[in-house]
Amino acid sequence: STQSTWGHFLSVYFFFAEMGKVHGSLARAGKVKGQTAKVAKSEKKKQKKGRAKKRLQFCKRSNAPAGFGGKAAQPNKQAPGKLG
Repeated sequence: STQSTWGHFLSVYFFFAEMGKVHGSLARAGKVKGQTAKVAKSEKKKQKKGRAKKRLQFCKRSNAPAGFGGKAAQPNKQAPGKLG
C-alpha cells in the first residue's frame, strides 16, 4: 500500500515536472502589433450580398477564360507566362 502510494506520487510529480513552457512569457504579448505602423482604412466599394453575391461567385467559377486550356479557372491560378 505504501509502495503504490509512493509510486502514484512519483508519477504525478514527473507528469507535472515534464510540462514545459509552451508560449513564452506574457511580457512580450502583443509586441509585433504594438510596433506596426497604423494605416488608416481606405474607402472601398460596397460588397454585394445575398443573391447578387452568389451570382458573381457562380459566374467567376464557371466561366472558362482563354489561355487555361479550356479548364475552369481556379481561384488562385497563375497566368501561363508566370509559371516558368
